[in-house]
Amino acid sequence: MSLKDCEYQEERRKLKRRIFCSVLAFIFLVLFVIFLIYVILRPSKPHFVLQDVTVLALNTSSAPGFLTTNVQVTVFSRNPNGRIGVYYENLDIFATYRSQQITLPALLPTTYQGHKDDLMTGMVLLNVKIDGRVKWKVGTWISGSYHIHVNCPAYISFCERKDCIGFGPTVKYQLVKSCTVDV
Repeated sequence: MSLKDCEYQEERRKLKRRIFCSVLAFIFLVLFVIFLIYVILRPSKPHFVLQDVTVLALNTSSAPGFLTTNVQVTVFSRNPNGRIGVYYENLDIFATYRSQQITLPALLPTTYQGHKDDLMTGMVLLNVKIDGRVKWKVGTWISGSYHIHVNCPAYISFCERKDCIGFGPTVKYQLVKSCTVDV
């Protein structure tokens, strides 16, 4: 091997090292910028609170396996981010009972009512759910859409407690319950 060949191989080795170091430095720079943006903005999910539930009609005495209801809810949302805005898109809100949507008449599967079940304790667990899309806004930049799922559990008694106000067939429950949010 001649001296010229050795110099050529040494130059190739140096070029490969420079390219590798440049790519590595670029990756670290991108990661550092992402980390810096995260530290400055501190993004967090929006908070939802179920403030009250008004049960306009709740019929559990119809045919077995059927539940009919008409519910009005007040949900409060708060964006805790100081520098990031939130766009809510296509939010659907509905109530569920045992994973079945009940804001419209819904057929429930045949079930067994065991000991200490909902009707035995004089209360039912309704879940008020919100499904939709959100976009984040930082300055003039707007992100892509993300799915948001909000679940607000509400234990509804049959107006034997002090937190419900009854007016004929209508019952209003003052709740102020925190909701879980998944983005």
